[in-house]
Amino acid sequence: MICLFHKNNCIFALHNFKVVTLLLWRNHLKQDRKVNTLSYKTKSANSATVLKEWYVIDATNEVLGRLSTKVAMILRGKNKPDFTPHVDCGDNVIIINAEKVRLTGNKMAGKQYIRHTGYPGGQKFETAEHMMKRNPLLLIEYSVRGMLPKSRLGDVIFKNLHIYVGSEHPHQAQQPKELSINTTK
Repeated sequence: MICLFHKNNCIFALHNFKVVTLLLWRNHLKQDRKVNTLSYKTKSANSATVLKEWYVIDATNEVLGRLSTKVAMILRGKNKPDFTPHVDCGDNVIIINAEKVRLTGNKMAGKQYIRHTGYPGGQKFETAEHMMKRNPLLLIEYSVRGMLPKSRLGDVIFKNLHIYVGSEHPHQAQQPKELSINTTK
């Protein structure tokens, strides 16, 4: 014996004392499948919507590699929730006291930087110690530049880095915020 009854927008069939669901109403199915699409939209930043800030980092007694990774992350904008890979959404970074950065282990005497003049046999080698005496800015520049994209975007991002010997810098008008590397995530 089959008996049909309806409850809560469902049609049930009673067959030999077993309740079997036959059909859900179409509207009820559509309501179950609706998802709030506003809650998971991906927001892409562009040059008009990016908010750039200025930060000052004191390189006194900081390890070069650790300093460079944090600076590269801030320059790229990966510390922001609206990071977009193809847009310059990072902040401007000012590094002061570049001559006081340190290298661990025997890297000051053992690490060599290689460059080429462009002529045959023009490969030149320079130790980190010699580079630090000659121009301490280059040590940080090479390190940070190597951690940025090797593209036109990387060139634009690299221009947001300002490195100075000593504790003075000409960017007081931008009102930069002090940033400690040890607390940066």
